Amino acid sequence: MKKSNLILAICCVLLSLSACKNDEIDTQAQLQATKKEVVENYANIVFASYTDSYDKANELLAKVNSFVAQPNQANFEACKQAWKDARLPYGQTEGYRFYGGFIDGDNGIEGFINSWPLDEGYIDYVEGNPNAGIINNAALFPTINKTVLQDLNEQGGETNIATGYHAIEFLLWGQDLYATSAGRRPFTDFVSNGTAKNQDRRRIYLKVVTELLVEHLAQLKAEWQPNSNNYRKKFTSNANTDAVIGSFLRGICILSKGELAGQRMTVALANKDQEEEHSCFSDNTHIDIQMNFKSVQNVYFGTYKTTSGQVITGKSIKDLVAQADKTKSEATLKAFADTEKLIFAIPAPFDQAILNDAQNNNVIANAIKNLKLLSDRIVDGAFSLKIVVDTTE
Repeated sequence: MKKSNLILAICCVLLSLSACKNDEIDTQAQLQATKKEVVENYANIVFASYTDSYDKANELLAKVNSFVAQPNQANFEACKQAWKDARLPYGQTEGYRFYGGFIDGDNGIEGFINSWPLDEGYIDYVEGNPNAGIINNAALFPTINKTVLQDLNEQGGETNIATGYHAIEFLLWGQDLYATSAGRRPFTDFVSNGTAKNQDRRRIYLKVVTELLVEHLAQLKAEWQPNSNNYRKKFTSNANTDAVIGSFLRGICILSKGELAGQRMTVALANKDQEEEHSCFSDNTHIDIQMNFKSVQNVYFGTYKTTSGQVITGKSIKDLVAQADKTKSEATLKAFADTEKLIFAIPAPFDQAILNDAQNNNVIANAIKNLKLLSDRIVDGAFSLKIVVDTTE
Protein backbone atom coordinates (compact mmCIF):
# COMPACT_ATOMS: atom_id res chain seq x y z
CA MET A 1 0.00 0.00 0.00
CA LYS A 2 1.30 3.45 -0.87
CA LYS A 3 2.18 5.70 2.06
CA SER A 4 -0.48 8.23 1.06
CA ASN A 5 -3.16 5.53 0.95
CA LEU A 6 -2.10 4.25 4.37
CA ILE A 7 -2.32 7.71 5.85
CA LEU A 8 -5.77 8.15 4.28
CA ALA A 9 -6.95 4.82 5.73
CA ILE A 10 -5.71 5.73 9.20
CA CYS A 11 -7.45 9.07 9.00
CA CYS A 12 -10.71 7.38 8.01
CA VAL A 13 -10.46 5.00 10.96
CA LEU A 14 -9.74 7.86 13.35
CA LEU A 15 -12.65 9.86 11.99
CA SER A 16 -14.91 6.85 12.32
CA LEU A 17 -13.85 6.26 15.93
CA SER A 18 -14.33 9.93 16.68
CA ALA A 19 -17.82 9.85 15.16
CA CYS A 20 -18.72 6.75 17.21
CA LYS A 21 -17.46 8.41 20.37
CA ASN A 22 -19.45 11.57 19.59
CA ASP A 23 -22.55 9.46 18.92
CA GLU A 24 -22.06 7.70 22.26
CA ILE A 25 -21.69 11.04 24.04
CA ASP A 26 -24.81 12.34 22.30
CA THR A 27 -26.76 9.19 23.28
CA GLN A 28 -25.68 9.47 26.91
CA ALA A 29 -26.55 13.17 26.97
CA GLN A 30 -29.95 12.41 25.47
CA LEU A 31 -30.53 9.63 28.00
CA GLN A 32 -29.58 11.94 30.87
CA ALA A 33 -31.96 14.60 29.57
CA THR A 34 -34.74 12.00 29.35
CA LYS A 35 -34.07 10.90 32.92
CA LYS A 36 -34.47 14.49 34.09
CA GLU A 37 -37.79 14.63 32.24
CA VAL A 38 -38.85 11.40 34.00
CA VAL A 39 -38.07 12.96 37.39
CA GLU A 40 -39.96 16.15 36.54
CA ASN A 41 -42.97 14.19 35.27
CA TYR A 42 -42.96 12.12 38.45
CA ALA A 43 -43.06 15.32 40.52
CA ASN A 44 -45.98 16.60 38.42
CA ILE A 45 -47.90 13.38 39.05
CA VAL A 46 -47.19 13.49 42.79
CA PHE A 47 -48.42 17.07 43.02
CA ALA A 48 -51.56 16.36 41.00
CA SER A 49 -52.55 13.35 43.09
CA TYR A 50 -51.89 15.10 46.40
CA THR A 51 -53.94 18.03 45.12
CA ASP A 52 -56.82 15.66 44.34
CA SER A 53 -56.46 14.06 47.77
CA TYR A 54 -56.56 17.46 49.47
CA ASP A 55 -59.57 18.59 47.44
CA LYS A 56 -61.52 15.41 48.17
CA ALA A 57 -60.68 15.64 51.87
CA ASN A 58 -62.06 19.18 51.83
CA GLU A 59 -65.27 17.86 50.28
CA LEU A 60 -65.42 15.27 53.05
CA LEU A 61 -64.95 18.01 55.65
CA ALA A 62 -67.82 19.98 54.13
CA LYS A 63 -70.09 16.92 54.44
CA VAL A 64 -68.92 16.34 58.03
CA ASN A 65 -69.65 19.96 58.93
CA SER A 66 -73.15 19.64 57.47
CA PHE A 67 -73.72 16.43 59.39
CA VAL A 68 -72.42 17.83 62.68
CA ALA A 69 -74.70 20.85 62.26
CA GLN A 70 -77.67 18.67 61.35
CA PRO A 71 -77.12 14.99 62.19
CA ASN A 72 -79.57 12.97 60.15
CA GLN A 73 -79.45 9.83 57.99
CA ALA A 74 -79.08 11.66 54.68
CA ASN A 75 -76.16 13.77 55.88
CA PHE A 76 -74.57 10.70 57.47
CA GLU A 77 -74.70 8.76 54.20
CA ALA A 78 -73.24 11.77 52.40
CA CYS A 79 -70.26 11.67 54.78
CA LYS A 80 -69.70 7.98 54.08
CA GLN A 81 -69.77 8.48 50.32
CA ALA A 82 -67.43 11.45 50.59
CA TRP A 83 -65.00 9.31 52.62
CA LYS A 84 -65.04 6.63 49.90
CA ASP A 85 -64.53 9.28 47.22
CA ALA A 86 -61.58 10.69 49.15
CA ARG A 87 -59.91 7.29 49.26
CA LEU A 88 -59.69 7.03 45.47
CA PRO A 89 -56.96 9.65 44.89
CA TYR A 90 -55.20 9.03 48.18
CA GLY A 91 -54.86 5.32 47.49
CA GLN A 92 -52.93 6.28 44.35
CA THR A 93 -50.37 8.22 46.41
CA GLU A 94 -49.12 5.21 48.38
CA GLY A 95 -46.33 4.59 45.86
CA TYR A 96 -44.73 7.90 46.93
CA ARG A 97 -43.73 6.32 50.23
CA PHE A 98 -41.03 3.92 51.44
CA TYR A 99 -38.00 5.89 50.27
CA GLY A 100 -37.66 8.49 53.01
CA GLY A 101 -39.51 11.24 51.17
CA PHE A 102 -41.36 14.10 52.83
CA ILE A 103 -44.34 11.96 53.79
CA ASP A 104 -42.49 9.27 55.73
CA GLY A 105 -38.96 10.54 56.25
CA ASP A 106 -37.54 11.29 59.69
CA ASN A 107 -40.24 13.88 60.42
CA GLY A 108 -42.87 12.42 58.10
CA ILE A 109 -46.58 12.87 58.70
CA GLU A 110 -47.83 9.60 57.18
CA GLY A 111 -48.59 8.22 60.64
CA PHE A 112 -51.23 10.90 61.11
CA ILE A 113 -52.88 10.18 57.75
CA ASN A 114 -53.25 6.50 56.92
CA SER A 115 -52.06 4.40 59.87
CA TRP A 116 -53.67 1.00 60.45
CA PRO A 117 -54.66 -1.45 61.84
CA LEU A 118 -56.62 0.55 64.37
CA ASP A 119 -57.67 -0.46 67.87
CA GLU A 120 -61.29 0.70 67.83
CA GLY A 121 -61.50 0.77 71.62
CA TYR A 122 -58.83 3.46 71.70
CA ILE A 123 -61.27 5.92 70.11
CA ASP A 124 -64.83 4.92 71.03
CA TYR A 125 -67.11 2.25 72.40
CA VAL A 126 -66.85 -1.29 71.11
CA GLU A 127 -68.97 -4.39 71.52
CA GLY A 128 -68.91 -5.40 75.18
CA ASN A 129 -67.38 -2.12 76.36
CA PRO A 130 -69.66 0.92 76.08
CA ASN A 131 -67.20 3.09 78.04
CA ALA A 132 -64.15 2.53 75.87
CA GLY A 133 -62.12 5.16 74.14
CA ILE A 134 -61.08 8.77 74.19
CA ILE A 135 -64.63 9.86 73.42
CA ASN A 136 -66.05 8.20 76.53
CA ASN A 137 -63.30 9.25 78.91
CA ALA A 138 -63.98 12.92 79.56
CA ALA A 139 -62.20 12.73 82.92
CA LEU A 140 -58.86 11.80 81.32
CA PHE A 141 -59.41 13.72 78.08
CA PRO A 142 -61.61 16.70 78.97
CA THR A 143 -60.81 18.48 75.70
CA ILE A 144 -60.82 17.03 72.20
CA ASN A 145 -58.80 19.20 69.84
CA LYS A 146 -56.12 18.86 67.17
CA THR A 147 -53.20 18.99 69.57
CA VAL A 148 -54.70 16.36 71.85
CA LEU A 149 -55.47 13.94 69.00
CA GLN A 150 -52.02 14.33 67.44
CA ASP A 151 -50.36 13.77 70.82
CA LEU A 152 -52.50 10.67 71.39
CA ASN A 153 -51.84 9.17 67.96
CA GLU A 154 -49.87 5.92 68.44
CA GLN A 155 -49.26 6.80 72.08
CA GLY A 156 -48.54 3.60 73.98
CA GLY A 157 -48.76 1.33 70.91
CA GLU A 158 -48.79 1.38 67.11
CA THR A 159 -52.49 0.36 66.96
CA ASN A 160 -53.48 3.28 69.19
CA ILE A 161 -54.48 5.30 66.15
CA ALA A 162 -56.32 8.55 66.90
CA THR A 163 -56.12 10.38 63.56
CA GLY A 164 -56.38 9.85 59.82
CA TYR A 165 -58.65 8.18 57.30
CA HIS A 166 -59.26 5.05 59.35
CA ALA A 167 -60.16 6.92 62.53
CA ILE A 168 -62.77 8.79 60.46
CA GLU A 169 -63.86 5.52 58.87
CA PHE A 170 -64.47 3.94 62.29
CA LEU A 171 -66.47 6.95 63.45
CA LEU A 172 -68.68 6.74 60.37
CA TRP A 173 -69.19 2.97 60.17
CA GLY A 174 -68.38 1.60 63.61
CA GLN A 175 -67.13 -1.95 64.02
CA ASP A 176 -67.82 -4.37 61.20
CA LEU A 177 -69.36 -7.33 63.02
CA TYR A 178 -71.30 -8.61 60.04
CA ALA A 179 -70.70 -11.04 57.19
CA THR A 180 -73.28 -9.42 54.91
CA SER A 181 -72.46 -5.74 55.30
CA ALA A 182 -69.99 -3.14 56.49
CA GLY A 183 -70.23 -1.60 59.96
CA ARG A 184 -73.66 -0.39 60.99
CA ARG A 185 -73.08 2.55 63.32
CA PRO A 186 -76.37 4.49 63.60
CA PHE A 187 -76.30 8.22 62.90
CA THR A 188 -78.08 8.63 66.23
CA ASP A 189 -74.71 8.03 67.95
CA PHE A 190 -74.10 11.69 67.05
CA VAL A 191 -77.54 13.02 68.05
CA SER A 192 -77.95 14.58 71.48
CA ASN A 193 -79.89 12.16 73.69
CA GLY A 194 -79.58 9.57 70.93
CA THR A 195 -77.89 6.16 71.02
CA ALA A 196 -74.65 5.40 72.88
CA LYS A 197 -73.48 8.35 74.97
CA ASN A 198 -71.20 11.39 74.73
CA GLN A 199 -72.77 12.28 71.40
CA ASP A 200 -71.44 15.83 71.62
CA ARG A 201 -67.87 14.61 72.09
CA ARG A 202 -68.30 12.20 69.16
CA ARG A 203 -69.42 15.09 66.95
CA ILE A 204 -66.41 17.15 68.04
CA TYR A 205 -64.03 14.25 67.43
CA LEU A 206 -65.37 13.63 63.92
CA LYS A 207 -65.04 17.30 63.00
CA VAL A 208 -61.56 17.75 64.49
CA VAL A 209 -60.07 14.56 63.04
CA THR A 210 -61.34 15.49 59.56
CA GLU A 211 -59.91 18.99 59.86
CA LEU A 212 -56.57 17.43 60.80
CA LEU A 213 -56.64 15.21 57.73
CA VAL A 214 -57.18 18.24 55.50
CA GLU A 215 -54.30 20.09 57.16
CA HIS A 216 -51.90 17.19 56.76
CA LEU A 217 -52.80 16.74 53.10
CA ALA A 218 -52.31 20.49 52.61
CA GLN A 219 -48.73 20.04 53.84
CA LEU A 220 -48.10 17.27 51.32
CA LYS A 221 -49.54 19.34 48.51
CA ALA A 222 -47.40 22.36 49.48
CA GLU A 223 -44.18 20.32 49.57
CA TRP A 224 -44.74 19.19 45.96
CA GLN A 225 -45.99 22.55 44.65
CA PRO A 226 -43.99 23.57 41.55
CA ASN A 227 -41.82 26.70 41.57
CA SER A 228 -41.53 26.79 45.35
CA ASN A 229 -38.67 26.46 47.82
CA ASN A 230 -39.83 23.09 49.12
CA TYR A 231 -39.15 19.35 49.08
CA ARG A 232 -39.95 19.13 45.37
CA LYS A 233 -37.25 21.66 44.53
CA LYS A 234 -34.58 19.62 46.33
CA PHE A 235 -35.91 16.40 44.80
CA THR A 236 -35.92 17.57 41.18
CA SER A 237 -32.68 19.58 41.39
CA ASN A 238 -30.60 16.61 42.58
CA ALA A 239 -27.93 16.15 39.91
CA ASN A 240 -27.78 12.40 40.56
CA THR A 241 -30.88 11.49 38.57
CA ASP A 242 -30.11 7.77 38.80
CA ALA A 243 -30.29 7.98 42.60
CA VAL A 244 -33.54 9.95 42.43
CA ILE A 245 -35.15 7.47 40.03
CA GLY A 246 -33.84 4.59 42.11
CA SER A 247 -35.48 6.09 45.20
CA PHE A 248 -38.97 6.41 43.77
CA LEU A 249 -38.70 3.01 42.11
CA ARG A 250 -37.87 1.68 45.57
CA GLY A 251 -41.19 3.20 46.69
CA ILE A 252 -43.33 1.36 44.17
CA CYS A 253 -41.37 -1.89 44.49
CA ILE A 254 -41.75 -2.00 48.27
CA LEU A 255 -45.42 -1.05 47.96
CA SER A 256 -46.02 -3.82 45.42
CA LYS A 257 -44.09 -6.57 47.17
CA GLY A 258 -43.63 -5.91 50.87
CA GLU A 259 -46.57 -3.67 51.71
CA LEU A 260 -49.47 -4.50 49.38
CA ALA A 261 -48.67 -8.15 48.65
CA GLY A 262 -47.31 -8.62 52.17
CA GLN A 263 -48.84 -6.58 54.98
CA ARG A 264 -52.10 -5.65 53.28
CA MET A 265 -52.98 -8.96 51.62
CA THR A 266 -50.88 -11.92 52.78
CA VAL A 267 -51.37 -11.23 56.49
CA ALA A 268 -55.14 -10.92 56.11
CA LEU A 269 -55.35 -14.02 53.90
CA ALA A 270 -53.14 -16.13 56.17
CA ASN A 271 -55.00 -15.15 59.35
CA LYS A 272 -58.47 -15.10 57.75
CA ASP A 273 -59.08 -12.04 59.90
CA GLN A 274 -60.96 -8.95 58.77
CA GLU A 275 -59.23 -6.95 61.49
CA GLU A 276 -56.10 -7.26 59.34
CA GLU A 277 -57.69 -5.72 56.24
CA HIS A 278 -57.00 -2.12 55.36
CA SER A 279 -60.48 -0.56 55.44
CA CYS A 280 -62.20 -3.08 57.66
CA PHE A 281 -65.07 -0.89 58.90
CA SER A 282 -66.40 0.24 55.51
CA ASP A 283 -65.66 -2.90 53.45
CA ASN A 284 -63.68 -0.68 51.08
CA THR A 285 -60.49 -2.77 51.11
CA HIS A 286 -60.87 -4.11 47.56
CA ILE A 287 -60.87 -0.49 46.32
CA ASP A 288 -57.81 0.29 48.44
CA ILE A 289 -55.98 -2.61 46.80
CA GLN A 290 -56.98 -1.47 43.31
CA MET A 291 -55.86 2.11 43.97
CA ASN A 292 -52.56 1.00 45.51
CA PHE A 293 -51.85 -1.06 42.40
CA LYS A 294 -52.72 1.95 40.25
CA SER A 295 -50.16 3.94 42.23
CA VAL A 296 -47.45 1.51 41.10
CA GLN A 297 -48.84 1.67 37.57
CA ASN A 298 -49.01 5.47 37.51
CA VAL A 299 -45.37 5.88 38.53
CA TYR A 300 -44.00 3.29 36.11
CA PHE A 301 -46.05 4.50 33.12
CA GLY A 302 -45.66 8.17 34.03
CA THR A 303 -49.39 8.88 33.82
CA TYR A 304 -52.06 10.05 36.27
CA LYS A 305 -55.71 10.81 35.58
CA THR A 306 -57.04 13.49 37.91
CA THR A 307 -60.48 13.39 39.49
CA SER A 308 -61.54 16.04 36.96
CA GLY A 309 -60.44 13.83 34.06
CA GLN A 310 -57.23 15.66 33.13
CA VAL A 311 -54.35 13.34 32.21
CA ILE A 312 -50.92 14.23 33.56
CA THR A 313 -48.31 12.44 31.48
CA GLY A 314 -44.74 12.64 30.21
CA LYS A 315 -41.51 10.68 29.99
CA SER A 316 -41.58 7.54 32.11
CA ILE A 317 -39.62 4.60 33.45
CA LYS A 318 -41.46 2.52 30.87
CA ASP A 319 -39.90 4.64 28.10
CA LEU A 320 -36.40 4.31 29.52
CA VAL A 321 -36.57 0.54 29.96
CA ALA A 322 -38.08 0.04 26.50
CA GLN A 323 -35.15 1.94 25.03
CA ALA A 324 -32.55 0.03 27.07
CA ASP A 325 -33.81 -3.55 26.91
CA LYS A 326 -36.84 -4.58 24.88
CA THR A 327 -37.04 -8.07 26.42
CA LYS A 328 -37.08 -6.79 29.98
CA SER A 329 -39.55 -4.09 29.04
CA GLU A 330 -41.99 -6.61 27.56
CA ALA A 331 -41.64 -8.88 30.61
CA THR A 332 -42.52 -5.96 32.90
CA LEU A 333 -45.50 -4.91 30.79
CA LYS A 334 -46.80 -8.50 30.88
CA ALA A 335 -46.41 -8.56 34.65
CA PHE A 336 -48.45 -5.36 34.91
CA ALA A 337 -51.20 -6.74 32.67
CA ASP A 338 -51.41 -10.08 34.50
CA THR A 339 -51.41 -8.43 37.93
CA GLU A 340 -54.06 -5.88 36.99
CA LYS A 341 -56.40 -8.62 35.81
CA LEU A 342 -56.09 -10.46 39.12
CA ILE A 343 -56.31 -7.35 41.31
CA PHE A 344 -59.58 -6.25 39.73
CA ALA A 345 -60.95 -9.81 39.95
CA ILE A 346 -60.77 -9.89 43.77
CA PRO A 347 -64.38 -10.19 44.97
CA ALA A 348 -65.90 -7.67 47.34
CA PRO A 349 -66.07 -7.51 50.27
CA PHE A 350 -62.47 -8.46 50.96
CA ASP A 351 -63.24 -9.80 54.44
CA GLN A 352 -65.39 -12.50 52.86
CA ALA A 353 -63.02 -13.03 49.94
CA ILE A 354 -60.16 -14.00 52.29
CA LEU A 355 -62.40 -16.66 53.81
CA ASN A 356 -63.37 -18.06 50.41
CA ASP A 357 -60.24 -17.60 48.32
CA ALA A 358 -59.94 -21.30 47.51
CA GLN A 359 -63.51 -21.36 46.19
CA ASN A 360 -62.68 -18.26 44.12
CA ASN A 361 -59.77 -20.06 42.39
CA ASN A 362 -57.19 -18.51 44.76
CA VAL A 363 -57.50 -15.14 43.06
CA ILE A 364 -56.07 -13.29 46.09
CA ALA A 365 -53.17 -15.72 46.45
CA ASN A 366 -52.40 -15.40 42.75
CA ALA A 367 -52.63 -11.61 42.91
CA ILE A 368 -50.12 -11.66 45.77
CA LYS A 369 -47.77 -13.86 43.74
CA ASN A 370 -48.01 -11.56 40.73
CA LEU A 371 -47.46 -8.39 42.78
CA LYS A 372 -44.20 -9.86 44.04
CA LEU A 373 -43.17 -10.83 40.52
CA LEU A 374 -44.04 -7.35 39.27
CA SER A 375 -41.71 -5.81 41.82
CA ASP A 376 -38.90 -8.09 40.68
CA ARG A 377 -39.54 -7.20 37.03
CA ILE A 378 -39.33 -3.47 37.80
CA VAL A 379 -36.03 -3.96 39.63
CA ASP A 380 -34.69 -6.00 36.73
CA GLY A 381 -35.70 -3.36 34.20
CA ALA A 382 -34.01 -0.64 36.25
CA PHE A 383 -30.82 -2.70 36.26
CA SER A 384 -30.76 -2.44 32.47
CA LEU A 385 -30.49 1.33 33.00
CA LYS A 386 -27.64 0.78 35.47
CA ILE A 387 -29.98 1.98 38.23
CA VAL A 388 -29.88 -0.07 41.41
CA VAL A 389 -33.17 -0.28 43.31
CA ASP A 390 -32.77 -1.13 46.99
CA THR A 391 -35.91 -2.98 48.10
CA THR A 392 -34.73 -3.94 51.58
CA GLU A 393 -37.11 -2.66 54.24
